[in-house]
Amino acid sequence: MAETSARLLTLLSLLQTPREWSGADLAARLGVTTRTIRRDMGRLRDLGYPVHATRGTAGYRLASGAAMPPLLLDDEEAVAVVVGLRTAADGSVRGSEEASLRALAKLEQVLPSRLRQRVNTLHGATVRAGAEPGPTVSPETLVAVAEACRRRERLRFDYTSPRGGSAVRTVEPHSLVSFGRRWYLVAFDVDRDDWRTFRVDRLAPRAFTGPRFAPREPPRGDAAAYVSHQLSSRTWPFRAVVRLHASSEDVAASVWPGMGVLEAVDERSCLFHVGAETPSDLVWMITSVQTDFTLVSGPPELAGAFRAQAARCTAALDG
Repeated sequence: MAETSARLLTLLSLLQTPREWSGADLAARLGVTTRTIRRDMGRLRDLGYPVHATRGTAGYRLASGAAMPPLLLDDEEAVAVVVGLRTAADGSVRGSEEASLRALAKLEQVLPSRLRQRVNTLHGATVRAGAEPGPTVSPETLVAVAEACRRRERLRFDYTSPRGGSAVRTVEPHSLVSFGRRWYLVAFDVDRDDWRTFRVDRLAPRAFTGPRFAPREPPRGDAAAYVSHQLSSRTWPFRAVVRLHASSEDVAASVWPGMGVLEAVDERSCLFHVGAETPSDLVWMITSVQTDFTLVSGPPELAGAFRAQAARCTAALDG
């Protein structure tokens, strides 16, 4: 009986991988006959696991059912889930903190000591920086928007702008982008006939009415790059464009998300779109890329900020 129970747990673990198993493969893995596999599948169904068999190929897979079955995780998967839950406990999705802590308590209770030590070592050696409170999004809103993206259905929602006022927007949703502690919707605004980004914590979806739409290619070919460009170039009081004398691939590692956006030109140069609170901050961000550059456009104050920085550097060498 103990051998059968152990075999069923191993079988359940194999079925939880995202693939279809043939009876012969499972039999070889477990060292039993295909007839035993068929009997074990019947036992799993009796226990409530939705095991589906494919006609003809004798393939087996675990489908979704009315309730979530117990998950069987290997060591690396268990550590990854614990780390993810601890991160989610301080997340930006409203209500996820409590659910994450409940799931974390259940998982840590059954972790083997060797894994608990690894997780605690990682947690104890980690310091979270910049964890300032930010806006939260309800899970219901995220799921509703994600479903509209998946189904390619037009989405209507009430949107509160940063300056106050509210308006009804009709869009063709493309993707949700998580950026820092905020969620953004990248969508084609039907009324404005152009692409827009929307803070998800500022929108309230209305009932879905459709219709379906044909998917469009997002600007820059990537929703995340589009959000990064919007945040870097349109939300700052001072913006500039410089030509870097290196390829975008060579300098990409020096440009972090939100700092600016690179635009490939050729094998020896690229454009760097950057924004900041002050001209001095622009100078610091541009020069931090560590390559020669030419100023293409920027505010009038930027030239003076470059000269002031050059004078400080020269004075430091003279001293």
